[in-house]
Amino acid sequence: MFPKKGKGFPGTGGTRGELDYAASIATALRGELGDSHQAIKTVMRWTGATDRTAKNWVTGIRGPTGEHLISLARHSDAVFEVIIRAAGRESLLIALQLIDAREKLAAALEILDQLVADAPTRPEPPKS
Repeated sequence: MFPKKGKGFPGTGGTRGELDYAASIATALRGELGDSHQAIKTVMRWTGATDRTAKNWVTGIRGPTGEHLISLARHSDAVFEVIIRAAGRESLLIALQLIDAREKLAAALEILDQLVADAPTRPEPPKS
């Protein structure tokens, strides 16, 4: 008898960690893009993957690897966050949130400065 070769049928194996990884990426993608076919098209455009491959990522059947994972992280903040959390580097997320908050605050200050500059001057109150 010949020894068994090959990995078996797709979708029948996988460790618990692989399934959690795929589910985490799928949750991030669906949270950011939704559940529609348009989400799959967006993932295809971001990564150059095929329709079936992108559908497998969005549904959590499989998770992206290598260059596809990097492309997703480049375009999706949610996927990037999943990767950082999976790597146990949550402190980087705090730093990124602080930078984002600072940028938003600077933009708000610019708007306030513009509103103050455009506002009519108030007459001085009468002296008593």
